[in-house]
Amino acid sequence: MSTSALTRSSAKRTAGQWVLVGTVGALLLGAALWILFFATGTPADPLFTDSADFIRTSLNSLTVAGLYFVVAAGFTLVFGLMRVVNLAHGSLYLLGGYVALEVQKAMVGKGGNYSPSDVGPMEWLVPLLVAAVLAGVIGLIIQQVFLRWFQGDDMRETLITIAISVIMADQMLRIFGGLAKDIKWPAFVDGFLEIGEFRYSMSRLFMLALALIVGALLYLWLQKTRTGMVIRAGVDDTRMVQALGINVQVVFGLAFLVGAALAGMGGVMGGSFASLGSGSDGQWLLNSIVVVIVGGMGSLTGAAAGALLLGIVSSFAPAYLPAELTPFSIIFTFVLLAAVLAWRPYGLFGRPE
Repeated sequence: MSTSALTRSSAKRTAGQWVLVGTVGALLLGAALWILFFATGTPADPLFTDSADFIRTSLNSLTVAGLYFVVAAGFTLVFGLMRVVNLAHGSLYLLGGYVALEVQKAMVGKGGNYSPSDVGPMEWLVPLLVAAVLAGVIGLIIQQVFLRWFQGDDMRETLITIAISVIMADQMLRIFGGLAKDIKWPAFVDGFLEIGEFRYSMSRLFMLALALIVGALLYLWLQKTRTGMVIRAGVDDTRMVQALGINVQVVFGLAFLVGAALAGMGGVMGGSFASLGSGSDGQWLLNSIVVVIVGGMGSLTGAAAGALLLGIVSSFAPAYLPAELTPFSIIFTFVLLAAVLAWRPYGLFGRPE
């Protein structure tokens, strides 16, 4: 193809991208104007007439973004380093939640009939640690037993993780049943923060604080330790890391261990925040994929940005759409994806390979 033809093709692609960005921008501007001036009725009125609901919705977006980040951080770590789309990530999330629930029941000792007032800090933190360790070990087994032999073969890796996900989902359905279950928050966060007449859930704020701690620890690990530097180098150029004499299989195993442990930890947080049940594994896998696509492959900062944007969209869309359009709020997730991919096809903080 001649240089002029390539230039014309590039110009067409650029023009198409700008049209898509302009369209999405107009939709977002319209959504902002609707929220500010026109949205009425349940559950929120316009910002200028009911600022408390706007503040509450903003806090909701931040807190749920924290949960999105914890779950997606492990996914993007494995995806960025090993180029493995681990479709069993959602199953590890659900398994972590179920295991934590059983551990909490055993520690409280009331046969499952208990309330948050019966749950102390250790009755929540110990199940969290057990779930994270178990999910991490299972993730390491998946990587070492099944995936390391097909490294670089994307199709086989994807099919293997799909098969593992299906098997795990069926076994969890058999063992734990199909009814929705929830993990109880500890008593010290089972209440509301009250500032004047404004009230907000302490458990949501606790979830956000925990996500910030996880993010800080991941940042320090990846940026300030030798292991983290090797992992970041492996994301950029795996072959060069191998050429330097570093055993990348150990690095890959460690990344899978941490990524799966974060999925298990997210399952405990998600099971406390909402509920655990058949199908939630697929939903949280989808959430992780959206966060990684928006933020960029292998970027911790991108995972935080993607989680924040998804949290904003998933909180504001159902809150401020007209009541009859609320079931269609999921469309705004795809609008977010289209906008980011049109502007930066490799994600906000991703880099072209």
